[in-house]
Amino acid sequence: MSITMSAPGADVLDPENDSRKNRAAARITGIGTAVSDHSYSQAELLDLCSITDARVRSVFLNSAIERRFLSLPPLAADGTLLTETQGELLDKHKRIALDMGARAVRAALDKVGLDIEDIDYLCCTTTTGFLTPGISAHLIREMGIPARTSRIDVVGMGCNAGLNALNATAGWAVANPGKVAVMLCTEACSAAYVIDGSMRTAVVNSLFGDGAAAIVLVADPSDTAYAPAAVPASPGGPRILGFASHLITEAIGAMRYDWDDEHGKFSFYLDPQVPYVVGANAEQVVDRLLDNAGLRRSDISHWLVHSGGKKVIDAVRVNLGLTRYDVRHTTGVLRDYGNLSSGSFLFSYERLLAEEVAQAGDYGVLMTMGPGSTIETALVQW
Repeated sequence: MSITMSAPGADVLDPENDSRKNRAAARITGIGTAVSDHSYSQAELLDLCSITDARVRSVFLNSAIERRFLSLPPLAADGTLLTETQGELLDKHKRIALDMGARAVRAALDKVGLDIEDIDYLCCTTTTGFLTPGISAHLIREMGIPARTSRIDVVGMGCNAGLNALNATAGWAVANPGKVAVMLCTEACSAAYVIDGSMRTAVVNSLFGDGAAAIVLVADPSDTAYAPAAVPASPGGPRILGFASHLITEAIGAMRYDWDDEHGKFSFYLDPQVPYVVGANAEQVVDRLLDNAGLRRSDISHWLVHSGGKKVIDAVRVNLGLTRYDVRHTTGVLRDYGNLSSGSFLFSYERLLAEEVAQAGDYGVLMTMGPGSTIETALVQW
């Protein structure tokens, strides 16, 4: 049986017998990114946080991260960082996430010559703060996006959420061919920190940075999901062919964002075994994604993996048999920005586009991982 991918959400499609073969596929047509105002080296952050513990300093300095964008608390009279209450952190999240998000959306639209008025659907994802109404409503009001715009907020899913949101956004685009869908990941990680000298917080505080990424999706009715690889892709980026997910239920508490009574605020926790758990499960979800399309790993030209941390990237790379060159964008984003949570993989995608190496017919795999513990994947084709 000949197998290929249909529209998002479908697993297997026989193009000879399935009338859905002419259904449009959503295409990523533009991308924009933004960060907060100030960046710091790891050594600068250690000094600003007055961290002298040799073990904690080692976590920071051996993270494969050179700089991160953060919005730190004001300094007290003695030069130490002031402690922010949970209310102050939520205010910070709203301010930074909206500012970065608006700039990323505008940049993505500018790349493809669209205006704010052209947006028909807006999907926003964030984990680093909570708002009701969500980011999408605030952006519509503050940016002047048409009030008729359909919207959805994906909140609390963590670093994997960008692909969960992409699945929903691509599905909407396919159901509304020719209309403009925008997906935004905006993570103010500066609003999700507990600053103390413990090893638990050191792992988190050494890793995350502020960042937002937005992409524009459109499904053209004439752009079918079933097309030979030799057919040149129209300008505008890759088609989204399908998704595959895997929830590692036995590791549901390995990555979590929950309430810390001692500090009176939410606190993120990362189990030291996370890289190995993710790595051990990477093969089965990627192979399922590719099997559904009749592909092998050797057919994939571009790998865009979430910049979850040095050990996570290495574990995924080794278990999937990838080269360091395959994950060059991932390691580059980690080096220059740290872990940007849900939007990290889009920063890598932007770097891939800047290289201008993707050719018509090339396949790519997008991969994110986060709380659950969850691995999300998507297959795209230029």
